Amino acid sequence: MKLLNRVSEQHVANSVIADPEEHTMMDANGSVRSIQAANITMPAAELEQLWTPMNLERLARTYWKYLSRVSLGLIRVRYTDEERAVVLLGRPFVLLRFHPPEYEMGADRGLVRWRIRDGVLVAERDHGYLEIEVERRPADEPSYVRIHVEVEVSNFYPALSVWVARWFYAQTQSRIHVLVTHGFLRSLARLELEESAVGRFAVPEGANGSRPEVESQPPVTVGDTPWPLVLALAVSAGAATAVLLRRYGVPRRPG
Repeated sequence: MKLLNRVSEQHVANSVIADPEEHTMMDANGSVRSIQAANITMPAAELEQLWTPMNLERLARTYWKYLSRVSLGLIRVRYTDEERAVVLLGRPFVLLRFHPPEYEMGADRGLVRWRIRDGVLVAERDHGYLEIEVERRPADEPSYVRIHVEVEVSNFYPALSVWVARWFYAQTQSRIHVLVTHGFLRSLARLELEESAVGRFAVPEGANGSRPEVESQPPVTVGDTPWPLVLALAVSAGAATAVLLRRYGVPRRPG
């Protein structure tokens, strides 16, 4: 994982979950709107170094990397010029497919949005979006600034709420999304962002700040499986099973 300049060596920001009161809702038609938010307080001078389109792109990449990491690499993201696909290990198991991201960057607000296209988890094609928004706000401490970060899913029609009862969706996919997003928002306090897989806003060395032309790139799949952790979990499960069998024994069949 790449560090943002020297920020993590100087200061670890303070991240506090700040969800709105009604942060997850489903209307009568089955459309979901879910917002998870956090306030990150950090020195204003350090934010100035980070407030660039390139780092907004890296923030987006960090979200997908976190999703893959917490799923132990089972969920990965495939980047192409035409789409972003969230897959279970690989094709053809496409859970969610998005159109290419849209970026907005201003003096006090930045936003990246992925419009939903289709996928196994999608009931209505080309409805809804996922977006990450960052906004500068005043902080209580002098020479500090507060960054309000929101991860929002809006106008999304989940297939799970069509296949089974809506309460089941609320207790499964919805809860998982909230937990993962909260973990991602808390992780931002480390001020570590992944390098972009595409580099749309990257400025080559010696380019005098000019933005390079966006070129067509081959597909890139982001995500890896932390095999040492998987092995450790498997060994732990095996050891626990052995202990239980030794303690309680295996029942013998009669006769």
